Amino acid sequence: MPKALIIGGGVAGPATALFLHRAGWQVEIFEARSAPAPYGGLFLNVAPNGLAVLDELGLRDRLVSDGHLSPHMVMLSGRGARLGVVPNGPAGDPARGSVVVRRAWLHEVLREAITDAGIPLMFDARLDRVEETPDAVVAHFADGRSVRGDVLIGADGVGSIVRTAIDPKAPAPAPSGLISVGGFSRVPGLAPTPGEQYMVFGAKSFFGYLVRDDGTAYWFANVTAPTLGRAETRAVTDEDWLTRLRDLHADDPYPVPQILEHVDGEIGAYPLSDLTHVPRWHRGRLVLVGDAVHATSPSAGQDASLALEDAIVLARHLRDAADHEQAFAAYERDRRPRAEEVVKYARAVNRNKRVTKSRLGIALRDAMLPRFLRSASSDTRNDHLYNHVVRW
Repeated sequence: MPKALIIGGGVAGPATALFLHRAGWQVEIFEARSAPAPYGGLFLNVAPNGLAVLDELGLRDRLVSDGHLSPHMVMLSGRGARLGVVPNGPAGDPARGSVVVRRAWLHEVLREAITDAGIPLMFDARLDRVEETPDAVVAHFADGRSVRGDVLIGADGVGSIVRTAIDPKAPAPAPSGLISVGGFSRVPGLAPTPGEQYMVFGAKSFFGYLVRDDGTAYWFANVTAPTLGRAETRAVTDEDWLTRLRDLHADDPYPVPQILEHVDGEIGAYPLSDLTHVPRWHRGRLVLVGDAVHATSPSAGQDASLALEDAIVLARHLRDAADHEQAFAAYERDRRPRAEEVVKYARAVNRNKRVTKSRLGIALRDAMLPRFLRSASSDTRNDHLYNHVVRW
């Protein structure tokens, strides 16, 4: 029985493990964190194409049971004027819209599945280096452990160690100039937003929110801050972020200021960056999946879904190909064009979120957006992003 070592226990790693287990592989997952993070990543969008992969695993209903179905994104100006509605899924087919879930819940659903399948998941397993022999790959961890397998799959995120092991000259993530800050709130009397998310083009910052049936608001702000890196962003305290956000959004329409006044629990902040045109997706017995090879900002709502697609495609090729080299090459041929298209699309969305301080610029934007968005609800040009279905 062939054995796969998977580095990373987020989305791509466990999903790949589940499909490989189905294909008859022995699989072990190694995660650098000490334990699951209850607020890690806050929340995310799972698009119909990602839900289709979860359906193949029998996990779709479990995930959606604690999700917010949101086939529509309502765009508002900083004065509260309705600019238009954009589909969050195939145009004209709201029944197949996306769902917003807590990232920790998606991780939990996948962890439950790998536990049920008997797949080991080791925490506190930080990869130190990788060694290849003629007939195996050996993962060496910071605590002194060494584990041997037939292939090693890097699902270790945008800062991937495996990516560097494959190619020391691999490109670094490209910053967008935006910082995403988000969290959860409970505003007394705030009505739920069934089927909808709201996106506010504020005068000083972009803001998004939805309200669950129980009154919990999921919110995020995209702050224009081109000079802030990851370390500088982490150094800012929650209170300092909230003080800044309350100032940036003080003049925005209800309920934006109120959401920021009633934050419940921790908030998260990280620079939005992406990764594309990675020259080498694989080398020898090593291969990359998910954000490790094509990180995209949340602006496309596709990062988790792309990771899930990678999982099923890679596992299917490892099941069907004559050897791992053929499987890795076929996987890259299938996935590279689509992944790079989505990253490019997310970059275009990010450009529209950067805030200009010019009053004239804001006025022109608010005047032009309704014209662009008028036909968005029936615009099918992006339907292929959501209709991409991979069968096992």
